[in-house]
Amino acid sequence: MALIKKFTQFVESPGNAATGNGAVSSLPKIETRGMSFFYGTKQALHDINLKIQDRAVTALIGPSGCGKSTYLRSLNRMNDIIEGTRVTGDVLLDGEDIYDREVDVVSLRKRVGMVFQKSTPFPKSIFDNIAFGPRIAGLTKKSELQSIVERCLKQSALWNEVKDRLKDSAMALSGGQQQRLCIARALATNPEVLLMDEPASALDPASTARIEDLIFDLKQNYTIVIVTHNMQQAARVSELTAFFCMGRLVEIGQTKQLFTNPTEKETEDYITGRFG
Repeated sequence: MALIKKFTQFVESPGNAATGNGAVSSLPKIETRGMSFFYGTKQALHDINLKIQDRAVTALIGPSGCGKSTYLRSLNRMNDIIEGTRVTGDVLLDGEDIYDREVDVVSLRKRVGMVFQKSTPFPKSIFDNIAFGPRIAGLTKKSELQSIVERCLKQSALWNEVKDRLKDSAMALSGGQQQRLCIARALATNPEVLLMDEPASALDPASTARIEDLIFDLKQNYTIVIVTHNMQQAARVSELTAFFCMGRLVEIGQTKQLFTNPTEKETEDYITGRFG
């Protein structure tokens, strides 16, 4: 229970994002109902019922291989690129099933952007990395592209560091800068949801702090779902936390409540380090 007490002190500290702004919408932006996921004959997720609130940060935690990244990638159908995968149940975005045959996957991924664990800048200039999505969507006017690039770099707290070298290769940026560039690139298509799969796991503490500050700012305008192995990070950035284990959703609740007074013993055992 010592770790539980430590988290109690942590999440109740002034300024921690986990205490939230006191206003979490009752209407989910994303909802999964009885959702199961299969890699061929192997079932990776079992009957997941989960509501993700609009303009809040939801953290997904759990031991390696528990299904949290699979769940995250199912929210914009990124798993579709893996042969033999299958989803049952409902995955709803604003009440509409994203796995309906009539859904355009390209349009879906504009609405639900994704940032991966390893920064993935294109071997292009900083400008062209961010302009890539809008250009694919048919935008060619230079002044509009310039406006989008500046807006997204400011949103990702990168503008002041790169504004004088937009024509330079993105590959020359530091790891932390590359990850913020990838966030800026995701924002360029005006998404409603940002999915983040351990976005700071490969970064140093200073770069991690910048990403966490950025998440705190972005949640004012975006719904954010983040997978993290770092429980203190989950406590710092999220309002809601969901604990996954062995492909099942064990518990979801307000972050403060889940870390200090979990309902399920399995959750408590994970938080206190008894397993995982």
